[in-house]
Amino acid sequence: MIMRILIAPDKFKGSLTAREVAAHIATGIRRVLPQAHLIEVPMADGGEGTVQSLVDATGGEIVGVTVTGPLGEPVEAFFGILGDGKTAVIEMASASGLVLVPPEKRNPMITTTRGTGELLLAAAARGCSKAIVGIGGSATNDGGAGLAQAVGIRLLDADGQELPPGGAALARLHAVDVSGLNPDVANMEIVVASDVTNPLCGPNGASAVYGPQKGATPQMVVELDAALEHYADVIHRQLGKDVRDLPGAGAAGGLGAGLLAFLPARMQRGVDIVLDVVELDKHVRTVDLVITGEGGIDSQTAFGKAPAGVAEVAVKYKKPVIALAGSVADDARQLHDHGFDAIFSLVRRPMTLEEAMDNAAALLETAAEQIMRLLLVGARLNQ
Repeated sequence: MIMRILIAPDKFKGSLTAREVAAHIATGIRRVLPQAHLIEVPMADGGEGTVQSLVDATGGEIVGVTVTGPLGEPVEAFFGILGDGKTAVIEMASASGLVLVPPEKRNPMITTTRGTGELLLAAAARGCSKAIVGIGGSATNDGGAGLAQAVGIRLLDADGQELPPGGAALARLHAVDVSGLNPDVANMEIVVASDVTNPLCGPNGASAVYGPQKGATPQMVVELDAALEHYADVIHRQLGKDVRDLPGAGAAGGLGAGLLAFLPARMQRGVDIVLDVVELDKHVRTVDLVITGEGGIDSQTAFGKAPAGVAEVAVKYKKPVIALAGSVADDARQLHDHGFDAIFSLVRRPMTLEEAMDNAAALLETAAEQIMRLLLVGARLNQ
Protein backbone atom coordinates (compact mmCIF):
# COMPACT_ATOMS: atom_id res chain seq x y z
CA MET A 1 0.00 0.00 0.00
CA ILE A 2 1.27 3.48 -0.86
CA MET A 3 1.24 5.67 2.24
CA ARG A 4 -0.45 9.06 1.99
CA ILE A 5 1.10 11.72 4.24
CA LEU A 6 0.05 15.31 4.87
CA ILE A 7 2.95 17.64 5.75
CA ALA A 8 1.53 20.80 7.35
CA PRO A 9 4.15 22.68 9.40
CA ASP A 10 4.52 26.28 10.51
CA LYS A 11 7.73 28.22 9.85
CA PHE A 12 10.91 27.74 11.86
CA LYS A 13 11.27 31.39 12.81
CA GLY A 14 14.53 32.97 11.70
CA SER A 15 15.51 29.86 9.77
CA LEU A 16 13.01 28.43 7.28
CA THR A 17 9.61 29.40 5.91
CA ALA A 18 6.74 26.95 6.35
CA ARG A 19 7.01 26.03 2.69
CA GLU A 20 10.71 25.25 3.07
CA VAL A 21 10.08 23.21 6.21
CA ALA A 22 7.49 21.11 4.37
CA ALA A 23 9.83 20.56 1.43
CA HIS A 24 12.70 19.34 3.62
CA ILE A 25 10.42 16.99 5.57
CA ALA A 26 9.26 15.59 2.23
CA THR A 27 12.85 15.04 1.13
CA GLY A 28 13.57 13.00 4.27
CA ILE A 29 10.44 10.90 3.83
CA ARG A 30 11.26 10.08 0.21
CA ARG A 31 14.63 8.64 1.23
CA VAL A 32 12.68 5.82 2.87
CA LEU A 33 9.34 5.84 1.03
CA PRO A 34 10.01 7.11 -2.49
CA GLN A 35 6.54 6.08 -3.65
CA ALA A 36 4.66 7.81 -0.81
CA HIS A 37 1.97 10.29 -1.81
CA LEU A 38 2.92 13.54 -0.05
CA ILE A 39 0.72 16.61 0.31
CA GLU A 40 2.60 19.75 1.41
CA VAL A 41 0.49 22.51 3.00
CA PRO A 42 2.42 25.43 4.58
CA MET A 43 0.72 26.61 7.77
CA ALA A 44 0.64 29.73 9.99
CA ASP A 45 -1.31 31.00 12.98
CA GLY A 46 -2.21 34.51 11.83
CA GLY A 47 1.00 36.13 13.04
CA GLU A 48 4.33 36.70 11.33
CA GLY A 49 4.69 34.52 8.26
CA THR A 50 0.97 34.23 7.55
CA VAL A 51 1.17 36.16 4.29
CA GLN A 52 3.99 33.96 2.98
CA SER A 53 2.33 30.72 4.09
CA LEU A 54 -1.07 31.50 2.59
CA VAL A 55 0.43 32.81 -0.63
CA ASP A 56 2.52 29.64 -0.92
CA ALA A 57 -0.41 27.38 -0.09
CA THR A 58 -2.78 28.96 -2.62
CA GLY A 59 -0.43 29.90 -5.45
CA GLY A 60 -0.85 33.62 -4.88
CA GLU A 61 1.55 36.55 -5.05
CA ILE A 62 3.21 39.05 -2.73
CA VAL A 63 2.88 42.74 -3.54
CA GLY A 64 5.34 45.33 -2.27
CA VAL A 65 4.04 48.79 -1.30
CA THR A 66 5.67 51.92 0.09
CA VAL A 67 3.56 53.15 3.01
CA THR A 68 3.72 55.45 6.01
CA GLY A 69 5.68 53.79 8.80
CA PRO A 70 4.95 53.99 12.53
CA LEU A 71 6.96 57.23 12.90
CA GLY A 72 5.52 58.85 9.77
CA GLU A 73 8.47 58.02 7.55
CA PRO A 74 8.12 55.89 4.37
CA VAL A 75 8.73 52.16 4.81
CA GLU A 76 8.66 49.25 2.38
CA ALA A 77 5.77 46.97 3.33
CA PHE A 78 3.89 44.17 1.59
CA PHE A 79 0.64 42.25 1.39
CA GLY A 80 -0.37 39.01 -0.27
CA ILE A 81 -3.05 38.20 -2.80
CA LEU A 82 -4.26 34.62 -2.56
CA GLY A 83 -4.69 32.32 -5.50
CA ASP A 84 -8.34 33.32 -5.86
CA GLY A 85 -7.20 36.80 -6.90
CA LYS A 86 -9.76 38.41 -4.61
CA THR A 87 -8.47 37.87 -1.07
CA ALA A 88 -5.71 40.03 0.38
CA VAL A 89 -3.64 38.98 3.38
CA ILE A 90 -2.07 41.75 5.44
CA GLU A 91 0.35 41.57 8.36
CA MET A 92 0.04 44.93 10.07
CA ALA A 93 3.55 44.48 11.47
CA SER A 94 5.00 44.94 7.99
CA ALA A 95 3.66 48.50 7.92
CA SER A 96 3.17 49.47 11.59
CA GLY A 97 5.30 46.97 13.46
CA LEU A 98 7.58 47.33 16.44
CA VAL A 99 10.50 45.97 14.40
CA LEU A 100 10.32 49.10 12.24
CA VAL A 101 11.14 51.40 15.17
CA PRO A 102 14.61 51.49 16.76
CA PRO A 103 14.41 50.93 20.54
CA GLU A 104 15.55 54.48 21.32
CA LYS A 105 12.71 55.93 19.19
CA ARG A 106 9.82 53.84 20.52
CA ASN A 107 7.00 56.10 21.67
CA PRO A 108 3.37 54.94 21.43
CA MET A 109 2.21 58.48 22.14
CA ILE A 110 3.02 59.35 18.50
CA THR A 111 3.24 56.12 16.48
CA THR A 112 0.56 55.51 13.86
CA THR A 113 -1.25 52.67 12.07
CA ARG A 114 -1.69 54.78 8.91
CA GLY A 115 0.52 52.43 6.90
CA THR A 116 -1.76 49.48 7.62
CA GLY A 117 -4.67 51.49 6.28
CA GLU A 118 -2.63 52.25 3.18
CA LEU A 119 -2.12 48.51 2.67
CA LEU A 120 -5.90 48.07 2.77
CA LEU A 121 -6.26 50.81 0.15
CA ALA A 122 -3.64 49.15 -2.05
CA ALA A 123 -5.40 45.80 -1.77
CA ALA A 124 -8.75 47.37 -2.67
CA ALA A 125 -7.13 49.10 -5.65
CA ARG A 126 -5.96 45.68 -6.88
CA GLY A 127 -9.57 44.49 -6.88
CA CYS A 128 -9.54 42.52 -3.63
CA SER A 129 -13.01 42.19 -2.09
CA LYS A 130 -11.82 40.46 1.09
CA ALA A 131 -8.92 41.13 3.43
CA ILE A 132 -7.45 38.97 6.17
CA VAL A 133 -5.62 41.29 8.57
CA GLY A 134 -3.16 39.87 11.09
CA ILE A 135 -2.72 42.39 13.89
CA GLY A 136 0.20 41.21 16.01
CA GLY A 137 3.54 42.90 16.67
CA SER A 138 2.47 46.54 16.54
CA ALA A 139 4.49 49.61 17.51
CA THR A 140 1.29 51.57 18.02
CA ASN A 141 -1.30 52.52 20.63
CA ASP A 142 -3.55 54.71 18.49
CA GLY A 143 -6.71 52.59 18.52
CA GLY A 144 -6.51 52.20 14.75
CA ALA A 145 -6.94 55.96 14.30
CA GLY A 146 -4.16 56.15 11.73
CA LEU A 147 -5.71 53.33 9.72
CA ALA A 148 -9.08 55.07 9.85
CA GLN A 149 -7.59 58.34 8.60
CA ALA A 150 -5.76 56.55 5.79
CA VAL A 151 -9.01 55.08 4.43
CA GLY A 152 -10.82 58.42 4.48
CA ILE A 153 -12.34 58.80 7.94
CA ARG A 154 -11.82 62.20 9.57
CA LEU A 155 -11.05 62.40 13.27
CA LEU A 156 -11.58 65.99 14.35
CA ASP A 157 -10.80 68.07 17.42
CA ALA A 158 -13.11 70.74 18.88
CA ASP A 159 -11.86 73.26 16.30
CA GLY A 160 -12.67 70.96 13.39
CA GLN A 161 -9.01 70.18 12.76
CA GLU A 162 -7.72 66.70 11.89
CA LEU A 163 -5.99 64.96 14.79
CA PRO A 164 -2.23 64.43 14.43
CA PRO A 165 -0.80 60.88 14.55
CA GLY A 166 -0.49 58.86 17.73
CA GLY A 167 -2.41 57.60 20.71
CA ALA A 168 -2.00 60.74 22.82
CA ALA A 169 -3.93 62.87 20.33
CA LEU A 170 -7.07 60.77 20.85
CA ALA A 171 -7.66 62.66 24.11
CA ARG A 172 -8.66 65.65 21.94
CA LEU A 173 -11.09 63.75 19.69
CA HIS A 174 -14.39 65.62 19.38
CA ALA A 175 -16.06 64.29 16.23
CA VAL A 176 -15.84 61.41 13.74
CA ASP A 177 -16.74 61.99 10.08
CA VAL A 178 -17.12 58.75 8.13
CA SER A 179 -18.54 60.34 4.98
CA GLY A 180 -15.21 60.15 3.18
CA LEU A 181 -14.57 56.45 3.82
CA ASN A 182 -13.16 54.86 0.68
CA PRO A 183 -16.10 52.95 -0.87
CA ASP A 184 -13.98 49.99 -1.99
CA VAL A 185 -12.65 49.50 1.54
CA ALA A 186 -16.13 50.06 2.99
CA ASN A 187 -17.42 47.17 0.89
CA MET A 188 -14.59 44.76 1.70
CA GLU A 189 -15.14 41.72 3.88
CA ILE A 190 -12.50 42.10 6.59
CA VAL A 191 -11.47 39.24 8.84
CA VAL A 192 -9.19 40.21 11.73
CA ALA A 193 -6.75 37.48 12.73
CA SER A 194 -5.95 37.77 16.42
CA ASP A 195 -5.67 35.51 19.44
CA VAL A 196 -5.54 38.47 21.84
CA THR A 197 -8.65 38.84 24.01
CA ASN A 198 -7.72 42.04 25.89
CA PRO A 199 -10.30 44.84 26.03
CA LEU A 200 -9.45 48.31 24.79
CA CYS A 201 -9.12 50.02 28.19
CA GLY A 202 -8.41 49.34 31.85
CA PRO A 203 -5.82 47.22 33.69
CA ASN A 204 -6.03 44.48 31.05
CA GLY A 205 -6.31 46.91 28.15
CA ALA A 206 -4.02 47.80 25.28
CA SER A 207 -2.05 50.53 27.06
CA ALA A 208 -1.48 48.79 30.39
CA VAL A 209 -0.55 45.37 29.05
CA TYR A 210 1.29 46.15 25.82
CA GLY A 211 2.23 49.83 26.09
CA PRO A 212 5.47 49.31 28.08
CA GLN A 213 7.01 47.03 25.46
CA LYS A 214 6.38 49.78 22.90
CA GLY A 215 8.24 52.36 24.96
CA ALA A 216 5.50 53.71 27.24
CA THR A 217 6.50 54.95 30.67
CA PRO A 218 4.05 54.47 33.57
CA GLN A 219 2.81 58.05 33.08
CA MET A 220 2.37 57.43 29.35
CA VAL A 221 0.32 54.33 30.10
CA VAL A 222 -2.08 56.40 32.22
CA GLU A 223 -2.42 59.07 29.51
CA LEU A 224 -2.83 56.56 26.69
CA ASP A 225 -5.46 54.56 28.55
CA ALA A 226 -7.46 57.72 29.27
CA ALA A 227 -7.16 58.75 25.61
CA LEU A 228 -8.45 55.38 24.42
CA GLU A 229 -11.32 55.57 26.91
CA HIS A 230 -12.29 58.97 25.51
CA TYR A 231 -11.92 57.60 21.97
CA ALA A 232 -14.30 54.74 22.80
CA ASP A 233 -16.81 57.22 24.27
CA VAL A 234 -16.84 59.33 21.10
CA ILE A 235 -17.18 56.25 18.88
CA HIS A 236 -20.09 55.00 20.99
CA ARG A 237 -21.81 58.37 20.98
CA GLN A 238 -21.42 59.07 17.26
CA LEU A 239 -21.40 55.64 15.64
CA GLY A 240 -23.42 53.64 18.18
CA LYS A 241 -20.69 51.03 18.51
CA ASP A 242 -19.42 50.05 21.95
CA VAL A 243 -15.87 48.76 21.47
CA ARG A 244 -14.47 49.48 24.95
CA ASP A 245 -14.90 46.02 26.44
CA LEU A 246 -15.05 43.82 23.34
CA PRO A 247 -12.64 40.86 23.59
CA GLY A 248 -9.76 41.59 21.23
CA ALA A 249 -10.46 45.32 20.99
CA GLY A 250 -7.13 45.96 22.70
CA ALA A 251 -5.11 43.94 20.18
CA ALA A 252 -2.28 45.81 18.46
CA GLY A 253 -2.67 48.93 20.57
CA GLY A 254 -6.40 49.10 19.98
CA LEU A 255 -6.28 48.43 16.25
CA GLY A 256 -8.83 45.70 16.90
CA ALA A 257 -11.24 48.33 18.21
CA GLY A 258 -10.64 50.62 15.25
CA LEU A 259 -11.27 47.90 12.68
CA LEU A 260 -14.46 46.80 14.44
CA ALA A 261 -15.68 50.38 14.86
CA PHE A 262 -15.04 51.81 11.41
CA LEU A 263 -15.06 48.90 8.97
CA PRO A 264 -17.17 45.79 8.25
CA ALA A 265 -14.78 43.62 10.24
CA ARG A 266 -15.08 40.51 12.38
CA MET A 267 -12.51 38.77 14.56
CA GLN A 268 -11.47 35.16 14.25
CA ARG A 269 -8.72 33.03 15.75
CA GLY A 270 -5.73 33.28 13.43
CA VAL A 271 -5.09 29.59 13.04
CA ASP A 272 -8.78 28.96 12.20
CA ILE A 273 -8.56 31.46 9.35
CA VAL A 274 -5.53 29.66 7.97
CA LEU A 275 -7.19 26.25 8.34
CA ASP A 276 -10.13 27.52 6.31
CA VAL A 277 -8.03 29.10 3.56
CA VAL A 278 -5.84 26.04 2.99
CA GLU A 279 -8.85 23.69 3.29
CA LEU A 280 -7.01 21.44 5.71
CA ASP A 281 -10.09 19.30 6.40
CA LYS A 282 -10.15 18.22 2.77
CA HIS A 283 -6.53 17.08 2.89
CA VAL A 284 -6.64 15.39 6.30
CA ARG A 285 -9.59 13.20 5.29
CA THR A 286 -7.56 11.56 2.52
CA VAL A 287 -4.29 10.70 4.31
CA ASP A 288 -2.89 8.03 6.60
CA LEU A 289 -0.56 10.25 8.63
CA VAL A 290 -0.19 13.95 9.47
CA ILE A 291 3.19 15.60 10.14
CA THR A 292 3.34 19.12 11.53
CA GLY A 293 5.82 21.23 13.45
CA GLU A 294 7.34 24.61 14.30
CA GLY A 295 10.61 26.01 15.61
CA GLY A 296 9.84 25.43 19.27
CA ILE A 297 7.14 23.29 20.86
CA ASP A 298 5.96 23.58 24.46
CA SER A 299 2.70 23.46 26.40
CA GLN A 300 1.70 26.86 24.98
CA THR A 301 1.58 25.36 21.49
CA ALA A 302 -1.88 24.07 22.39
CA PHE A 303 -3.24 27.62 22.59
CA GLY A 304 -3.81 28.87 19.06
CA LYS A 305 -0.55 27.79 17.45
CA ALA A 306 -0.57 26.30 13.96
CA PRO A 307 0.50 22.74 14.92
CA ALA A 308 -2.34 22.58 17.46
CA GLY A 309 -4.81 23.64 14.82
CA VAL A 310 -3.54 20.90 12.54
CA ALA A 311 -3.83 18.37 15.36
CA GLU A 312 -7.41 19.45 16.11
CA VAL A 313 -8.44 18.65 12.55
CA ALA A 314 -6.53 15.35 12.57
CA VAL A 315 -8.26 14.25 15.77
CA LYS A 316 -11.62 14.90 14.16
CA TYR A 317 -10.76 12.35 11.45
CA LYS A 318 -8.87 9.98 13.78
CA LYS A 319 -5.55 10.50 11.98
CA PRO A 320 -2.22 10.09 13.81
CA VAL A 321 -0.11 13.22 14.24
CA ILE A 322 3.66 13.54 14.52
CA ALA A 323 5.29 16.88 15.31
CA LEU A 324 8.86 18.02 14.57
CA ALA A 325 10.52 20.96 16.29
CA GLY A 326 13.91 22.53 16.73
CA SER A 327 13.38 22.49 20.48
CA VAL A 328 10.91 20.52 22.59
CA ALA A 329 10.25 21.76 26.12
CA ASP A 330 9.77 19.40 29.06
CA ASP A 331 6.13 20.43 29.38
CA ALA A 332 5.41 19.52 25.75
CA ARG A 333 4.19 16.11 26.94
CA GLN A 334 0.91 17.89 27.75
CA LEU A 335 0.29 18.06 24.02
CA HIS A 336 -0.35 14.32 23.93
CA ASP A 337 -3.75 15.24 25.37
CA HIS A 338 -4.34 17.57 22.42
CA GLY A 339 -3.97 15.15 19.53
CA PHE A 340 -0.18 14.89 19.22
CA ASP A 341 0.81 11.21 19.10
CA ALA A 342 4.57 11.82 19.08
CA ILE A 343 6.89 14.84 19.21
CA PHE A 344 10.50 14.82 18.04
CA SER A 345 13.32 17.33 18.32
CA LEU A 346 15.66 17.80 15.37
CA VAL A 347 18.71 18.20 17.57
CA ARG A 348 20.70 14.96 17.79
CA ARG A 349 23.78 16.24 19.63
CA PRO A 350 24.84 19.30 21.66
CA MET A 351 24.90 22.41 19.47
CA THR A 352 24.32 26.14 19.71
CA LEU A 353 21.04 27.72 18.66
CA GLU A 354 22.87 29.41 15.78
CA GLU A 355 24.25 26.09 14.58
CA ALA A 356 20.85 24.43 14.82
CA MET A 357 19.21 27.24 12.84
CA ASP A 358 21.94 27.21 10.20
CA ASN A 359 21.53 23.46 9.72
CA ALA A 360 17.75 23.25 10.09
CA ALA A 361 17.23 21.92 6.56
CA ALA A 362 19.56 18.96 6.96
CA LEU A 363 18.30 18.27 10.48
CA LEU A 364 14.69 18.20 9.27
CA GLU A 365 15.51 15.78 6.48
CA THR A 366 17.36 13.44 8.81
CA ALA A 367 14.63 13.54 11.45
CA ALA A 368 11.90 12.84 8.88
CA GLU A 369 13.93 9.94 7.46
CA GLN A 370 14.44 8.35 10.88
CA ILE A 371 10.76 8.74 11.79
CA MET A 372 9.78 6.91 8.62
CA ARG A 373 12.25 4.14 9.41
CA LEU A 374 10.75 3.83 12.88
CA LEU A 375 7.26 3.58 11.41
CA LEU A 376 8.43 0.75 9.15
CA VAL A 377 9.82 -1.06 12.21
CA GLY A 378 6.42 -0.68 13.85
CA ALA A 379 4.71 -2.08 10.77
CA ARG A 380 6.99 -5.13 10.80
CA LEU A 381 6.35 -5.73 14.49
CA ASN A 382 2.62 -5.45 13.89
CA GLN A 383 2.83 -8.19 11.27
